[in-house]
Amino acid sequence: MTSGLRKGLTSYGDAGFSLFLRKAFIKAMGYSDDALERPIVGITNTYSDYNPCHGNVPQIIEAAKRGVMLSGAMPFVFPTISIAESFAHPTSMYLRNLMAMDTEEMIRAQPMDSVIVIGGCDKTLPAQVMAAISADLPTVVIPVGPMVVGHHKGEVLGACTDCRRLWAKYRAGDMDDAEIEAVNGRLAPSVGTCMVMGTASTMACMIEAMGLSLPMSATIPAPHAERFRLAEASGKVAAEMAKSKGPKPSEVLTPASFRNAQVVLQAIGGSTN
Repeated sequence: MTSGLRKGLTSYGDAGFSLFLRKAFIKAMGYSDDALERPIVGITNTYSDYNPCHGNVPQIIEAAKRGVMLSGAMPFVFPTISIAESFAHPTSMYLRNLMAMDTEEMIRAQPMDSVIVIGGCDKTLPAQVMAAISADLPTVVIPVGPMVVGHHKGEVLGACTDCRRLWAKYRAGDMDDAEIEAVNGRLAPSVGTCMVMGTASTMACMIEAMGLSLPMSATIPAPHAERFRLAEASGKVAAEMAKSKGPKPSEVLTPASFRNAQVVLQAIGGSTN
């Protein structure tokens, strides 16, 4: 079974030449032969200036890369579509399947022995898991984590549950322009997904229960140091999976794992959307 840089060689009719050419070009990035002989862990980059949910992705990537290299594998970061709920017209749901296809095809097209997918906003994690299932490459999911809570007049704010409630108060005339502007700056006080039990947190909890991400990965706040320690640990796991070629999603996602996700969904109540 081929692995690392030898996996999925571009079709030029001569496998030896295909590997020769691949190594020649990737060496332009400054890689050594030692680095290029190691198992490869692909890491998706879903960072975007349009996506505040994924604002901590660059830090997560660096921590995951550190974990991969500490375990003797080689990380390769590659971009995919990034979907942010409130920035996609007319709705993010139109783009979920496109993101799934983009992620799946990039996993299939590029040489990697395992993959780390990083995401959070409502449609992102489902899209990435759909891709992982279809590609069936050993996969570790790293959710970006929820933002920290905001406060207004002694009240804890929840984005985006309180977005609608307080906007309704403003529309009713119970809140003036100055106060709604103050609220606007306090509803989302840090990067990360909505801190309420919305779709993003629901999906992260269910994915963790299914066994695709490390324990506690769904709930650590996005800016916390523990989020990046978890990313490093995820990188170590992904490196070991790259070496052992498993387990694959088809081995992890059993009827029992789906039942675990359903039990967790019932326990937490699921999305408030």
